[in-house]
Amino acid sequence: MKEFVNYKDSISNRGNLFRLKQVMKKANAKQDITVGFIGGSITQGSLATSGSNCYAWKVFEWWKENFKETNFKYVNAGIGGTTSHFAAARVESDLLQAKPDLVFVEFSVNDDSNEHFLETYEGLVRHIYLSESAPAVVLISNVFYDTGANAQLQHSKVARYYELPLISMQSAIYPAVRDGKILARDITPDDLHPNDMGHELVSSVIKFFLDRTLQEVLIGEQPAFEKGTIPRPITANTYENAIRIDNRNYEAKCNGFVVDESDQHDITDCFKNGWLSNGEKSAIEFEVECSGVAVQYRKYVSKNAPIATVLVDGVIGATLDANFNETWGDKLELTTVFEHKEYQKHKIAIVIETGIDSKNPFNLVSLILAR
Repeated sequence: MKEFVNYKDSISNRGNLFRLKQVMKKANAKQDITVGFIGGSITQGSLATSGSNCYAWKVFEWWKENFKETNFKYVNAGIGGTTSHFAAARVESDLLQAKPDLVFVEFSVNDDSNEHFLETYEGLVRHIYLSESAPAVVLISNVFYDTGANAQLQHSKVARYYELPLISMQSAIYPAVRDGKILARDITPDDLHPNDMGHELVSSVIKFFLDRTLQEVLIGEQPAFEKGTIPRPITANTYENAIRIDNRNYEAKCNGFVVDESDQHDITDCFKNGWLSNGEKSAIEFEVECSGVAVQYRKYVSKNAPIATVLVDGVIGATLDANFNETWGDKLELTTVFEHKEYQKHKIAIVIETGIDSKNPFNLVSLILAR
């Protein structure tokens, strides 16, 4: 099957490889290396039969196989059904606190191909690139295998502008599926999430790029930018320093909402640390300083959930329907209420006035604030 993969065209953007070559030189010198991944369900390992069959782990193994005497640490910050918008607000706690030497970023099938996600993706990438450990950054672009769709058009703008490598499954694997050389059902049951063979193919594409870089590691290359600097953003860039508000760092004014005190097992246990409505009529209020607000909440496949209204400074800003019309599982929904307003204090209220006789509470997970 690998003979049908277009490995040569998989490197959609080579970028500047100075940082990545430095990681390889550090590994060759037997210094400890931390390899991090952040993305959605594919990075988390959805539909792989085990964590060791996820593409991320297989890429991590490439490092252990090529530098056998080096100590490597693996950090997988993939969370299913999430976008670069959420990632921009969680990357510090979920990944960067581990001080990674290298970060793979994968959101091209979670982000929509529009200006909003160009901005959130740029903010995420800038945050990672400028973080304390100055990691090498590699962008991964997965694809819908029935349509060839993804957000690569937008994400590639970030790749080119910041001189970052972008590895594309749209260019490497999808053409073989489209042309019938690889049967979609041999690599994915739903035209999106890879099975074990699909994860193997994705990892092989990334390892092809790493192999090529290792072959030229001794070829001199100057950094893309001076240390600690980066070009001016190409978007409004209100998400580079996005903040996540939940019950661990904010005390909301509750009327009919209660703090969710249940334990969170890991970052993929993603509906925790927020607030739960305990009755049909309820409200929760925040006073926050920001230029934009998004509300993160749980949508239930079992339905029987409330519909809430978001008020911004007393004016209706959005409706939040916690009923999910899909079957694959409850979703961590993120609804943008407003963005690109003047940076100032705003009063945000989430109100449940009336509604169905719900069996499920309204599960408000967090607010994400743009700066």
